[in-house]
Parts: sequence; structure tokens; C-alpha cells
Amino acid sequence: MAEQRKFPHHLIQEIFEQPEALRRMIERRVSLAEGLVRLEEIHISREELGALRRIHIVASGTSRHAGMAGQFMIQELAGIPVDVDYASEFEYRNPMIGRGELSIFITQSGETADTTASQREARQKGSRTIAISNVAGSTIAREADGFIYTDAGPEISIASTKAFTAQMACLFLFALYLGDIKHKVPKAVAQRYIAELLALPGKTETILAAADQLEQLAELYYRVDDFMFLGRAIHYPVAMDGALKLKEVSYIHAEGYPTGEAKHGPNALIDYRLPLVMIATCDPADPGSLLRYEKNVSNMEGFKKQGGTVIALATEGDTTVSKLANHTIFIPPTPELLSPILEIVPLQLFAYYVAVKRGLDVDRPRNLVKAVTLE
Repeated sequence: MAEQRKFPHHLIQEIFEQPEALRRMIERRVSLAEGLVRLEEIHISREELGALRRIHIVASGTSRHAGMAGQFMIQELAGIPVDVDYASEFEYRNPMIGRGELSIFITQSGETADTTASQREARQKGSRTIAISNVAGSTIAREADGFIYTDAGPEISIASTKAFTAQMACLFLFALYLGDIKHKVPKAVAQRYIAELLALPGKTETILAAADQLEQLAELYYRVDDFMFLGRAIHYPVAMDGALKLKEVSYIHAEGYPTGEAKHGPNALIDYRLPLVMIATCDPADPGSLLRYEKNVSNMEGFKKQGGTVIALATEGDTTVSKLANHTIFIPPTPELLSPILEIVPLQLFAYYVAVKRGLDVDRPRNLVKAVTLE
């Protein structure tokens, strides 16, 4: 799909390159018939991984949002407690890590100063380390015990898109891999998840085929000064990154918030002047997802009574949300743990089109650099 288009900016090209990036990264690492994930680049024995007591994920910016999604994936599939830290804050809390624990460091460039410094501190304390990066020969990759290459291809625009979706896919692969080692994921379950992983590129293409809808939405909202993005559980990191993308490329103030926390303060802001982007997808096969969905619908009803304008992300065929929301963007059905990889794509498109309509340099936002090599 990307090759068939002429793109005016790197950012929109990289958004459209996501299906192929996901396909390239996933297909060579899985076996559907065997229900296996292959991560040969992790040079840590299965015995050592099987004995892990805790995992720490450390990253900054968009990479940290990938780590937040990874926390849910690993805890659900491998049954290991996971903490997520800002790399820039990691060293200041005297992290209690050491032997028998694993630290995962995520950075698109592999040269992010606070992330590489955090990895060195973790190694010094005796923790094993795995790096996830889009640059194979980077500092963080060379210094880690194990390395997972996102293989998303060159990302020129400063705002990260395809590297982010690839990072989340890598974390899901690692969660499945660890779940197998820990005997937490039966073969049949692994096969179902691998089949869904392999279906992600096609579903991403379905979302991209509706890009015109996001451009029309941007036409309605590009003059707005404030947005709030809301999501529960594994969808909260998507809300965070959707808000970050809008901030980065359009210079619009946007907050990402857990939906349930809106009643603890942010509710005071909600009226017709503050558009709410709500992630309200649902996986009917997941009881937890159904419960969160019911709460999201209830919250949406409350926001509407307050005069709020709601832009909702909903699962295809959902008429309940589409009747409540002012605008609905539909996402192909997918398991709860994989849904963030699809949900972020329309939010990337929205941020891009808003920035273009505001006449901004979408590839080179002011005051930002691609690799933050100084703290």
C-alpha cells in the first residue's frame, strides 16, 4: 500500500509502511504449526529466563508507552510482575534490582542517553538486560545480554510511528516466548495468538484504507487548542501516545489519562470546548475487556451529559458506542492484548492531518530531535 502512493512527508509514508514493517518483523520469528516464537538473538538461557522473579521495563517517550503495553502482555502471558520506569528518572530512585531479575530497555535509536545510562546501571547491579531497538549496531544493542531488533526500516520523521508498533509487537512476541518457557501458555493458545499476530498487517491495512475519514475529522478539529485522550488498562498507553503524537507534530496541548481517573479531577475540564478521544474497543472473548467496555459506555454517557464531544475508537460493528459518540473510528476485531497495535494507527493519522492543516513541519517539529543523546 505504501509503495502505491506518493507521499508529501516522511511521517505519512512511515505510517503507511507499518503493515510491511509488522509483516517483516513477525513472520520470521513465529511458527504457526508449532505454536512457537523464535528469539535466537536473546542470549539468555531458557533456564535462566524460566527462573526470573521480576521484570523491569525502562524507556522514554513513545518507547515507554510501548513498555506500558508490554507490562500487560508479559504479566498476562508469563505471570511475572513487571515494573515500568521513565529512563530519565530511573537512576534517581535507587532501583532495587539485581540477580534473578531482567531489565528491558526500549529505544528507537539505540543511542538515547538516559536509556543507555539506565542499562549500564542495571548491569552494574547484577540484572540481566535485553534491548529493543530499531538500530542493530547501536550502543544499547551492543551492551545488552540480549537484543530484539524491531526491523521497522528507517524512520526519518522525528515522531515515531512504525517503530512504536514494531516495539509493541516485539514485546508481545517476548511475552509469548516467556509464557512458553514458564509453561503458562498452552500450545493451542499460542497458535491462536500467532495466527492473530500474522493477521495484524492486513488489519492495519484496513485501518489505513480509511485514512480519508481521519483527514475529514482533522478538518473539523485542527483549530482546537486542547484535547483529552482516555483509555483503560492496556489501552491507556495508546491514549498516552495518541496525545503525545498530537503534541509533537501539531503543537496542540493534549493529555493522555486513564478513563477511570477522569472523575478524580479532569471531569472539571469537560465541556463542548474539550474534545475527548476515547478508546472503547472490546474483545468479547475476554471477560475483563467486557467489563471495561461497560464502564467505558457508562463514562461516555456521563461525558455526553456534561456537554462533552466524544471521538471514539470502537470495534467494528459496535452500534452502542457509535450512537453515543459524535464521531466513531472503527478498529478490526482483535484480541485485547494485541489491540493497541491497531488502535494507535488512526491516532497517528489524525495527528498528521491536524498538523498539515495547521501548516506545520510535520517531519521536523520545533525543539525536538530524533535521538536524544544528551540528558
